[in-house]
Amino acid sequence: MSRQEQIVSALQNLQPLHLDVLNESHMHKHGNESHYKAIVVSEEFAGLSAVKRHQKVYAVLGDMMGQLRALALHTYTPGEWTEKQGVPASPNCAGVGH
Repeated sequence: MSRQEQIVSALQNLQPLHLDVLNESHMHKHGNESHYKAIVVSEEFAGLSAVKRHQKVYAVLGDMMGQLRALALHTYTPGEWTEKQGVPASPNCAGVGH
């Protein structure tokens, strides 16, 4: 199972209504499975700050977090996702320190 598939599998614990995990490693110079973006829409995030939402994600990913160089998180409740209708594009890597 690829790291991306492992991330998707772990994030299922948040019972997402929408889930995208994108491998953005091609935009960086540190390996094929080093940089990811996760878009997670879940009722589990209702009433939580961004920090608490991210902590929930980190908790379900557990030890896998130590294997990632970067994980861009976009966490929404279903209502927020309906309003937002998309996430910001990831910046291109400048190649310095990435």
